[in-house]
Amino acid sequence: MLTKEEVIELLNPVKDPFLHITLEESGGIIEVSIKEDKKHISVKVGISKINTGEQMQMQQEIVGILKRNGANTVGLRFEQLPEEVIRKYQPAAEQTQEASLMGGNTNTNFIAVASGKGGVGKSTVTVNLAMALMRLGKKVGIIDADIYGFSVPDMMGIENRPLVRGKKIIPVERFGVKVISMGFFVEDNSPIIWRGPMLGKMLNSFFSEVEWGDLDYLLLDLPPGTGDIAMDVHELLPSCKEIIVTTPHPTAAFVAARAGQMAIKTNHEILGVVENMSYFVSEKTGEKEYVFGQGGGGKLAEVLKTKVLGHLQLGQPYMEEDIFAPSVYQEDHPNGKEYHKIAAKVIAQMEE
Repeated sequence: MLTKEEVIELLNPVKDPFLHITLEESGGIIEVSIKEDKKHISVKVGISKINTGEQMQMQQEIVGILKRNGANTVGLRFEQLPEEVIRKYQPAAEQTQEASLMGGNTNTNFIAVASGKGGVGKSTVTVNLAMALMRLGKKVGIIDADIYGFSVPDMMGIENRPLVRGKKIIPVERFGVKVISMGFFVEDNSPIIWRGPMLGKMLNSFFSEVEWGDLDYLLLDLPPGTGDIAMDVHELLPSCKEIIVTTPHPTAAFVAARAGQMAIKTNHEILGVVENMSYFVSEKTGEKEYVFGQGGGGKLAEVLKTKVLGHLQLGQPYMEEDIFAPSVYQEDHPNGKEYHKIAAKVIAQMEE
């Protein structure tokens, strides 16, 4: 019967189907256990992308090698390699794909803001996280990729349209944040009836045909759910991270878990959960009233094996006569302060 050392020696030359390096180079043989009486070998393998057809082919290759060398049965478990290993060995083609989309800028961090259902404040979180990152000195852009429910321009009080310079679209800038949205290209709030392939082309155009300049962060406001756009983001931006937005209500958190699982299946790291509408502060008593229940964000974070980045209260931004931006919280607003904390946590994770 094979020993652990012999199993490792046999599997070391097997190549990761995406990184194109051996398991020995990637440290992909994580665990080996042997039951000699039953000639059963169990192996835990780390690869760069799990739940793919390539993983199935690799599984067949490993089982074949071990059975040819004396194993009766083989048990295999796969898990994703650490992010730093994937970045180190990621093929140049994938590394340059995102840079080419951004006009050669290799320093942009991509963050998708997702939710399982509409109405939880995903776009509000996108806008105000962008504002908080900008206030912390970062160069920030937003792609309003919620093609059917675009709302970012209205939330930020944007009235201008993008300009065209040569073959490039110049995004609209408001409060120091660059914005591009389907809303800029639709007349009279007309409904969008495009299908998947057309939406994918529009999303690609938002990257490749827009003159973003030098950005530190590009935030994507995704449509709710797990449809075509989410898949297209995975294809276009392999290194994109995600933030999942929910409310405290258990049902909303349950539905949001689907979006989180989508991120996991497409190998997008989840930065954390933002719980919106967590509570209402009574003007009379100053006490918190939990209008939509409690605990949804924490339960969601537990399911997705991540953490809660922040809790946002119910309340409008302060009214300002000279500035119209109905969904942008001021820096000294309670929610503005909470977004500041969330942005600081995001920066710490993205730039560690």
